[in-house]
Amino acid sequence: MNLDKLKEATRAQMPDKRWRHTLGVVETAIKLAERYDGDPAQAELAALLHDYSKAWPIDRKEAVIREHGLSAELLDNDKELWHAHVGAWAVQTEHGIEDEEVLDAIRYHTSGREGMTKLDKIVCLADYIEPGRNYPGVERIRQLAEHSMEEALIAAFGSTIAVLVERGKRIFPLTVLARNDLIMQMKQNNNGG
Repeated sequence: MNLDKLKEATRAQMPDKRWRHTLGVVETAIKLAERYDGDPAQAELAALLHDYSKAWPIDRKEAVIREHGLSAELLDNDKELWHAHVGAWAVQTEHGIEDEEVLDAIRYHTSGREGMTKLDKIVCLADYIEPGRNYPGVERIRQLAEHSMEEALIAAFGSTIAVLVERGKRIFPLTVLARNDLIMQMKQNNNGG
């Protein structure tokens, strides 16, 4: 399927506000890929599809998780996480997307994970800092992203964790693991390897 058809199919899945967000993530992901020597075409594709199933009804997302053997751990955590795994499944199933890096970037754009690839970091960070985002601390994360995706993601995950703690919500273990892994990467890089 060509990119124009994927854009049409993705646009059909979501309301206008989510589509504007998606376009902002695409624009930001391409810029990050160019800045950090990533693949802009891969970044564009993953960013375009990152919220593919976000607007689907909760019961539809739950059915996909249960019926297709997606991570059962998702069901014990915030429903906001579901769309990432369901979206990766959907674009593979409905549109034949087979690039595992793209699928993983979609799958982990909300939670992060240990050992994030460059594409994972690009899409996740683009989702946090696209121009339409407006939340406390976003400008600081944007500034950090100018020189380090890892520092920006550490700050972004820290912000998410703080909000979840403040609201008394569960914290998805992958997010904590992702943040800790990025901190270790930064420490190793600062110590020369």
